[in-house]
Amino acid sequence: MIKDNQVHLNRAHVILDGLIVAGSYIASYFIWFYYVYNFRLNAEKRGITTLENYLLDGKNVGKLPFTEYAMALSFLVPAYLFLYYMAHLYTSRRTLKLWEEFVDIFQANVMGVVGFFVVLYASHQNDLSRGMIAIFVFLNTFLTTLAHGLLRNFLRFIRQKGYNIKHILLVGYSRAAEGYISRILDNPQWGYQIVGVLDNLVPIGTSYHGVEVVGKIDQLDDYLQNSNYDEITITLPLDDYDLLEKLVAKCENSGVHTKFIPDYSSLFPSNPFTEDVQGLPVINIRYVPLTNSVNRLAKRMMDIVGSFFGIIIFAIPMIVIAILVKKSSKGPVIFKQERIGLGGKPFMMYKFRTMELQSESDEKKGWTTKNDPRVTGIGKFLRRTSLDEIPQLFNIFVGQMSLVGPRPERPQFVEKFKEQIPRYMVKHQVRPGLTGWAQINGYRGDTSIRKRIDYDIYYIENWSIAFDIRIIVGTFRHGFVNKNAY
Repeated sequence: MIKDNQVHLNRAHVILDGLIVAGSYIASYFIWFYYVYNFRLNAEKRGITTLENYLLDGKNVGKLPFTEYAMALSFLVPAYLFLYYMAHLYTSRRTLKLWEEFVDIFQANVMGVVGFFVVLYASHQNDLSRGMIAIFVFLNTFLTTLAHGLLRNFLRFIRQKGYNIKHILLVGYSRAAEGYISRILDNPQWGYQIVGVLDNLVPIGTSYHGVEVVGKIDQLDDYLQNSNYDEITITLPLDDYDLLEKLVAKCENSGVHTKFIPDYSSLFPSNPFTEDVQGLPVINIRYVPLTNSVNRLAKRMMDIVGSFFGIIIFAIPMIVIAILVKKSSKGPVIFKQERIGLGGKPFMMYKFRTMELQSESDEKKGWTTKNDPRVTGIGKFLRRTSLDEIPQLFNIFVGQMSLVGPRPERPQFVEKFKEQIPRYMVKHQVRPGLTGWAQINGYRGDTSIRKRIDYDIYYIENWSIAFDIRIIVGTFRHGFVNKNAY
């Protein structure tokens, strides 16, 4: 069983990370002083000094011996392992993607280098090469991510061989049980195996995607005594919640790790927020971090700075695109269209015009279709590369939109979708965005509205500055090309 080996695996994981931190630091020293420093000396002989002197810390390069640098490892390694622990790198991460783990590793390394600089400043240590530290951060982030990725692949390989598997027993047949089974079966790399379901009403032998009801809930004591499960997951239907307290007590007395998946999870936010009312936990049905004024201010400042620099960076491309749009067909360069924003209020969203000039009634008929004859030649390119969206940087700068958020929709579609899709209007509790969590997960253009709303709501309920940065990086990582844009 996996629980007998998990402690040893975690210890090996910590030791490996500690060795990587120490190895990255030592390697950075030799890279900096034996390669980059020698490059600087050779450059000086050729008369190239100014830039290299600046980049290589000038007169301080090579001033301290290696032993002085090595002393920092005595606090650097424990500090980084503590940061990794705080980033939950040593908890079960079976259900997370490697990209999500990289983000946690990167954030921990940024915190680590900031702390390192604070210690150097406080101790008046000015001779440690900042360039070497920069190489260390890059190298350590890369090697740690690589090691964690290799470990993931190794664990995936041995799980395919039947090892490192978590055996799970479900207690209660419900919608929650079916949803959990489906997710487990869709992701075999997680290494979960559901061995069966206990239920008092559903007949024994009833199967859902190959997972059978193997007994009654009343037999739970026997299953706990005679089987060696890694996890018990309680998935009771609403009608059986009177059994919950007794079942939890039985599972905890047996020492088996226990989880509970409520059968009304569709009403919960993805990241439930609880309040303590004199010892009574109260779960908020909808928690939106951006209702907090400090969070709103932080996001708005990020939008102002980001859109300002975006306008500067894209100034020349926007001029070129404007000329091409003007030459492509008659009509204005900028296309303005009414969209619904924060609080359900309408605003005019800007885009580069990609279609032939048309009447307002024709414009409202529907979405653009594949090979739509109204789209101009340059318009097809702009739509496919999302370059037609650049003018929305001005919407962001004036506060109508945000860099990151749910994409805004036209009024007629808002009226339609709010009647058809549950929780659709939740998206209007935040500013609409230029890019979003749904978009980097492939839900752009002509894709499922329901799936898009699920991703939008997840973003709204789990917002943070780090999450915004992750989405922005993901937008560049996945590219701006939209195969569903016509």
